[in-house]
Amino acid sequence: MTEVLIVIGAAAFLALLWLIITYNRFISLRQHIRESWADIDVELKRRHDLIPNLVETVKGYAAHERTVLEEVTTLRRQVLTHQGCDDTLGADESALMLAVGRLFAIAEAYPDLKADTGFRQLQQQLADTEDRIAASRRFFNANVRDYRRLRESFPTNIVANLFKFAQEAFFELTDQAERVVPRINLGTA
Repeated sequence: MTEVLIVIGAAAFLALLWLIITYNRFISLRQHIRESWADIDVELKRRHDLIPNLVETVKGYAAHERTVLEEVTTLRRQVLTHQGCDDTLGADESALMLAVGRLFAIAEAYPDLKADTGFRQLQQQLADTEDRIAASRRFFNANVRDYRRLRESFPTNIVANLFKFAQEAFFELTDQAERVVPRINLGTA
């Protein structure tokens, strides 16, 4: 009888230990997701801060291109309303980057603008920021993938459901927006 109690006690202890370890894995992955989102958010804010300077620089050379300038400004305001990574953020960021791409296309028609040091510096900073956003996004999405795998796999999905660990969303942009990243040709100045 004592041996049976020891076996039951050991099994209960191992089950409790597994539950604690699994719960802590969820907490750890959720924290990684939050930290990696913070990295993306910092870079998105940096991008959003660069865009008004870019618009002002282009406005000085191409004031009659008002429609594109207003579109970029409106889309920037729209993405600033997001709090965290929600379902529409990726679409709004994609639209903003496509509008910024149109802004760079306008710049191609103005040789003086393309040669402007301030414009070129802003373009370079934006390109650097886009590279950092892409790297941060890959890290964030990898954390979300690991979390989702743990959340959906058996038997860890039991812990996820028991403690109501919510589904996390990937941060995705459209393919078109990913190709907008400005590339600098310093030989044209």
